[in-house]
Amino acid sequence: MRQKSKLFLINGAILTSTSLLMKFAALIFNIYISNQIGSEAVGVFSLVMAVYLFFITVATSGLNIAVTVIVSEKFALNKNKQAIKAIRTCIFFSLLLGITAGGLILFFSDFITNKCLHNMVSSKPLFYIAIGLPFIAMSSCISSYFTTVRKAYKNAITQVFEFTIKMIATIILLKINIANGVEAVCISLILADVIAEVCSFTLIFILYIIDIRLKKLEDVRSFGQRFNILKIAFPVAVTSYIRSGLSTLKQLIIPTQLEKSGISCSRALSQYGMINGMVLPVITFPTVLTDSYSMLLIPEFSTYVAQKNYKAINYVANKIFKITCAFSMCVCSIFFIFSNDLGLAIYNNIETGYFFKVFTPFIFFMYMDHIIDCILKGLNKQFGVMCCNILDLSITTCFIYFLLPVLGIKGYVLSIFFSEVLNFSISLFQLYKYSKIMPNLIDWIIVPLICSLIAYFITNIFHFNLITLTINLIFNVLFFVLIYIISFFIINLLRQKNS
Repeated sequence: MRQKSKLFLINGAILTSTSLLMKFAALIFNIYISNQIGSEAVGVFSLVMAVYLFFITVATSGLNIAVTVIVSEKFALNKNKQAIKAIRTCIFFSLLLGITAGGLILFFSDFITNKCLHNMVSSKPLFYIAIGLPFIAMSSCISSYFTTVRKAYKNAITQVFEFTIKMIATIILLKINIANGVEAVCISLILADVIAEVCSFTLIFILYIIDIRLKKLEDVRSFGQRFNILKIAFPVAVTSYIRSGLSTLKQLIIPTQLEKSGISCSRALSQYGMINGMVLPVITFPTVLTDSYSMLLIPEFSTYVAQKNYKAINYVANKIFKITCAFSMCVCSIFFIFSNDLGLAIYNNIETGYFFKVFTPFIFFMYMDHIIDCILKGLNKQFGVMCCNILDLSITTCFIYFLLPVLGIKGYVLSIFFSEVLNFSISLFQLYKYSKIMPNLIDWIIVPLICSLIAYFITNIFHFNLITLTINLIFNVLFFVLIYIISFFIINLLRQKNS
């Protein structure tokens, strides 16, 4: 158990450090691009990405989850050849589905450009998306395999390589096309992504072949586990189509419904771009610190379920929740206290700072919901997670459809907040139902809240006033985090002594 926990932590640390480095670089780069092309172009590109993500869902179709669950179970039971047969089958299926998804996006290209993208771009970006889909699907399966066999460093190598290629390609293509309008910008960004995905797949496939040979399993040539794969992937695929379709529909109708509130199409796309392409990426950026560990929870809990180790399930889940709640509360406090400074330092725009503060309450629910969803997937409750997401998207899409024409951008903010609270509540109920884990309000809420208040008061007393706004903000945020961490450890030590 100790060695597994150590390996879990090491893999999580590798993925987290790599993701943190890349996502920080990506965030800085995206901020630069957003400031260069403007919020309207960001809005158009966000619509293209909404369509892109839907067809990625069609291409992957839950096969990555099937890889994680089946391979972790088979290796836990020392049935290594069956595990390799399963991954081979999933890669083949993902290739077929990737080609199918590419064909579909080309077939419906006219409808997508006219009805979904407001004729702001042609079908050229969709053609490049179609090329990349098979490679994305196959990479997803192989990446899930490496996560499952606890070789996270191979995914990390691939991610760094992919990001490097994407950044170089984006810089070159934008330098050529940035002055040629919104469509040229979108084509440049999509083409750079596709080039990076193709290169990334080539590398991760080579690493996969090497890994199989080192395990001396290269002689496994046949396919297998088709029934088990379909049993896991099919319900995930069907519900993910619905979930992703609703998510895409929700994104696509936002500019249209904002227009009905009395603003122009350009202003609607600008407001949409500001929220989706500028504010939300910054708010969700801190999740890089928990994403890698949360994804590792899926194979860990799948292994516990296969071994019927329910004691470990409860113990690990409670520890994870305690840490995640403390982390979430700290991030919430930073965005609430330093919102205006963040808006000015990042985008030189006080309006984005206002939205940073407005979105603060939903950060806690969003971070916690992601952790709970990963645990439920590990417990083989993928279908329940998908049903929860479908219900959430159905209700929030209705909110957007009816509220935005009346309330404008405020209606969109309300719909996002309602969505996160609803999703969190249903997910927590499902987790309690399947694992009997009881919420610990003292560890989850009260202690982190006390730490936030202590850090806030001390930061106000010893407030830094340095040369520039950005440097001043960095020092104040770091000082706040330091006080928060110290307070958290002291309070927990005192509680342990008194218990």
